[in-house]
Amino acid sequence: MLTALIVVAAVANLNLSVANVALPSIGRAFDSSQTTLDLIAVGYSLGLAASVLYLGALGDRYGRKLMLLLGMGLSIPACLLAAYAPSDAVLFGARVLGGISAGLAYPTTLALITALWAGAGRTKAIALWSAIGGGVAALGPLVAGALLQSFWWGSVFLITLPLAVLALLLAFSLVPGGVNETTEPVDNLGGVLSVVLVGSLILSINFAPVPDKGTLTLVLAGVALVALVCFVLRQRVAANPLYDLHVAARRIFWVAACAGVIVFGSLMGSAFVSQQYLQNVLGYSTFEAGAAFLPAVVLMVLVAPRSAKLVETRGARFTLLVGYVFLLLAFGWMLVFWTDGSAYWQIGLAYAFIGVGVGFAGTPASHSLTGSVPVRRAGMASGTADLQRDLGGAILQSVFGALLTAGYASAFSAAISTQDPSASSAIRNMLTKSFSSAADAAQQYPQHASQITAAAKQSFLDGADWAYTAGIIAIAAGVLLVFFLFPRREREQQLLNGYRMEDS
Repeated sequence: MLTALIVVAAVANLNLSVANVALPSIGRAFDSSQTTLDLIAVGYSLGLAASVLYLGALGDRYGRKLMLLLGMGLSIPACLLAAYAPSDAVLFGARVLGGISAGLAYPTTLALITALWAGAGRTKAIALWSAIGGGVAALGPLVAGALLQSFWWGSVFLITLPLAVLALLLAFSLVPGGVNETTEPVDNLGGVLSVVLVGSLILSINFAPVPDKGTLTLVLAGVALVALVCFVLRQRVAANPLYDLHVAARRIFWVAACAGVIVFGSLMGSAFVSQQYLQNVLGYSTFEAGAAFLPAVVLMVLVAPRSAKLVETRGARFTLLVGYVFLLLAFGWMLVFWTDGSAYWQIGLAYAFIGVGVGFAGTPASHSLTGSVPVRRAGMASGTADLQRDLGGAILQSVFGALLTAGYASAFSAAISTQDPSASSAIRNMLTKSFSSAADAAQQYPQHASQITAAAKQSFLDGADWAYTAGIIAIAAGVLLVFFLFPRREREQQLLNGYRMEDS
């Protein structure tokens, strides 16, 4: 049963990361702007994060097994549409659709683990679910890179097809129906507001650095703010709220939720920037770029079971802080040592730090959520755990992408002003649009190819440094949050026992 749930989760996790290694190829195929590439990368997380709370609540009410089957069924046409998309706009839509299919299935996996296991068994099950899920997500770039050596960019979106079929069969035959599901009505208005809130927030971040999109950014941010106010008001008065604010106010719950957003967002954001860096700046092939991430995969899987033991012996707070230390080391290392001449050991060491950090911090972040809610609210806990990954990934990928875009354009504009002040606006727009556009310009103007390529690499490095700095700030904020507000082990056990007594 646990194997079936992990395979279902693997489909969702694998689709999160397969696009990253293909972004340079997609950019060349469609002459996409850096903003469009950002949206394609974040589209899956956008669809998943926006829908996960609502669909998790529907699973609690109408059947979690049904949600699993619908999600795996919908993922098949979503993969096909992405693989054969005729434009980058259609590709973005297909990625969002794939995220919604994951929103049907992914929250249900953790909800069922919460409903079927308890105590140390639940901790071990969550550790396996978290480690294998993270490892599969991290393996995505390797498999995608291997395919891109011989096939077109769309082949990376077909990777999950056989896994989705297997997951559909396993879920149908092994997963039980009717496990601690509720008969209370679903707060549909709250569900719609949650979709609008998350979707508009993520899109506003992505459009923030785009020239002439200031009005759109402000409108989307305004919609997100209004949706947030309406959502909170609705949850206060709803007879059966989609998101129980009383449970969400529990200190273990909300601190763990915020901590997990930063942990998983750091993983997805670093993969998003680094896969482009390896190919654009260091000239790695797609397979080499995907293989470079292997230290993170291996260490994430190896460390997660130790993390589960550490949670049981030292508490979630200590384990989270250990993970955060390694994540700080990773981003600090990338900021200082990732240049246009970095050796692989410098690349691999940063990925190793990321793998250890997420391996330690992922389990307590999810475990604290599920341990602090009643079983009837398992969908809320699993939805929040999924938001840790997906909203964290979407927000930090969006922030990193926005900073990368702004930093790249700013640095390249400065380089043009220094080297050729008389360059036309058309040339300026082509060079600052994205790295792939600059590469196309280098082919069109071979007499200036070396200058254009060198300026594009340096501009990308400048934009990437902006992203790494933002990662360091986010992780440091997480350290302060956990250190000062998450209870120590003895107090954590007292609070969890109190929650269980209150809920019973």
